[in-house]
Amino acid sequence: MPLANTTDRYGGVTKTFHWLTALLILSAFPLGFLGANTSHQIAQASGAEQAALLERAATIFSLHKTLGVLAFLTAALRLIWAVIQPHPGLLHGDRKAEALAASTAHWLLYATMLLTPLAGWLHHSATSGFAPILWPFGQALPFVPQSERVAHLFGAAHELLQWVLLGTIAAHVAGALKHHIIDRDDTLRRMLPRRRVAAQASARQPGHAAPALAALAILVVAFGIGAANGSFAARGVPEGAETASAPQAGAGNWQAQEGSIGLTVVQFDQSVGGTFGNFTADITFDDTVSEGESGHVRVAIPIPSLTLGSVTPQALAADYFDAEAHPEAVYEGTLFTTAEGHEARGTLTLKGIEQPVNFPFDLSIEGDQATMAASFTLHRKDFGIGAAVPGSTVAEDVEVSLDLTATR
Repeated sequence: MPLANTTDRYGGVTKTFHWLTALLILSAFPLGFLGANTSHQIAQASGAEQAALLERAATIFSLHKTLGVLAFLTAALRLIWAVIQPHPGLLHGDRKAEALAASTAHWLLYATMLLTPLAGWLHHSATSGFAPILWPFGQALPFVPQSERVAHLFGAAHELLQWVLLGTIAAHVAGALKHHIIDRDDTLRRMLPRRRVAAQASARQPGHAAPALAALAILVVAFGIGAANGSFAARGVPEGAETASAPQAGAGNWQAQEGSIGLTVVQFDQSVGGTFGNFTADITFDDTVSEGESGHVRVAIPIPSLTLGSVTPQALAADYFDAEAHPEAVYEGTLFTTAEGHEARGTLTLKGIEQPVNFPFDLSIEGDQATMAASFTLHRKDFGIGAAVPGSTVAEDVEVSLDLTATR
């Protein structure tokens, strides 16, 4: 079979791209719908059942995303090949309305075969956590910020485009079957593998401008409908997702000005970073003490202010932080100055469970301004967080990072 196209026949490369793209896209669709259905079941489950559903959903979505990326790359190569190759004309280009519809469908197919997986890829890159792409080249695209709002925007675009793509595929298949069964021409046969069908195109063809504009109009209308329905509104994006933690000043001789309390969990071997949107810090500290007890600290953290990438709803659910029943975590401890530096020794109350937590911290004081930083590891099961979730799904060690600027 000749590899290149001619004016009346598709070559082997075009046929391969056509059927490979179709296979990838038609495989990704059911995986996406199955993954979404499994995700809905997660919210209704608990304990070991929820952990199993979470792992199943991650596997399904990982396959869906991987096939989507492959479909995008294949579609891009297919488009490049189509640009440099002659394109066999329509067999019935003289049927004006039918030819316009067919060409419009082709333009829509090319557009949505590229835009649908690209929007999904951008959504994946803008968020963190849950269902990695199964390849060794990293999970993030350059110049795409880690942002829940950006992720929501591209996620909505991906969902909208998938319906346009699905409808276009249905129209394309229906047209091919119509040519094969009713018209009994070679439109379908000349795209079949191992068939060397050279069919004479009609002298009249629809051109490119009108079908391209028609395809663009369909996309604009689809996005307009989506916008009118609120698909792109920022609903469901956790408040505080776009801003750093905002500490509130409490009692004590040092007043918190800015800072963050962050945590990093490892889910399915991928790091997921999160932060608490605000907290209140009561700090008493005597910087004249050279050794021994030098102060006291009490930090209250609203658990519902947590954002943790795409898994925020699961993290706040009953099996994890249980934000509804335990809306606040409190760390209360004594500050010590030693020859080696500074240390906090105290108790963390989280999800109604108290555990001793001691950690060293770096401290720098210039005049009436102090900056501190610390990082340490907590064991999530010590606080009953994800007790039924195995370490292979979510690592049991959670890294905590603290940064704070305070004034005297």
